[in-house]
Amino acid sequence: MRRFCKGCLVVLLLLLNTVVLIGPLLVFALMKLVFSGYMRDYASAGVMWIAETWAEIDKLIFAVCIPTRWEIRGAEGLRTDTSYLVVCNHQSWVDIPALIQALNRQAPFFKFFLKRELIWVPFLGLAWWALDYPFMKRYSKAFVERHPELKGHDLEITQAACELFKRQPVTVVNYLEGTRFTAAKHAKQASPYRYLLQPKAGGVAFVLAAMGEQLDRLLDVTVVYPGAGIPGFWDLCCGKVPKVIIDIQARDIDPGLWQGDYENDPVFRQHVQGWVNQMWRDKDERIAALKTS
Repeated sequence: MRRFCKGCLVVLLLLLNTVVLIGPLLVFALMKLVFSGYMRDYASAGVMWIAETWAEIDKLIFAVCIPTRWEIRGAEGLRTDTSYLVVCNHQSWVDIPALIQALNRQAPFFKFFLKRELIWVPFLGLAWWALDYPFMKRYSKAFVERHPELKGHDLEITQAACELFKRQPVTVVNYLEGTRFTAAKHAKQASPYRYLLQPKAGGVAFVLAAMGEQLDRLLDVTVVYPGAGIPGFWDLCCGKVPKVIIDIQARDIDPGLWQGDYENDPVFRQHVQGWVNQMWRDKDERIAALKTS
């Protein structure tokens, strides 16, 4: 009962933090819609400051209310004036607070590529737009075959959406597995990795094609939950997660990873997939080592 009450308190405080700050954020978002030039840049800075403050308050709530120890490794050289591509394993909704613990105000506020349809979500769509989350339009292979005039159009749309990042640093997060890890998914895929699902190179290839020259470094982030099982967000709020390890490996990005046609060049596609597979083999070994550290 004590842990249940603690969980309810943490969730209530997180919701209160969101409700209080989303109002000012939406005001600055409306300013971005109305103004241009200097005033629009001022509104963008306001939106980013509110988002980072929201994340810092969330960190404070976790620090005060729950005993979880966040062990962050490799964050010493991070900067807020450069752009990163973050590649991370994905096991639980706890992964998001883990990234916040490691990256907020240590690197530019992180962003995800979102489906264009999500811009119509009430309040959140406007907030994501104000935070400059890139809204992407992806056409299926079958759709492009029926409409060949649209070939490459989805990449052009995304590249246009990313133009503003040429004027400001950014951290883009990509989950190569495409979904959260579960034992059932692992078995269904017959994954060759012990702790990971099979990675999908298409998503990161798309990000690199759209933003390659704007990204300075790759942050290979590995989130590990020592002990038995993968915790859920409610477990975190109830104080049932004693320790989370966030291991960060900073790497240079080979320009050859975006100087090709992933969709139509099988040799280039194999090159990118090979790079992803090797990274995943290394990550699987690192998880095994971190679990026993």
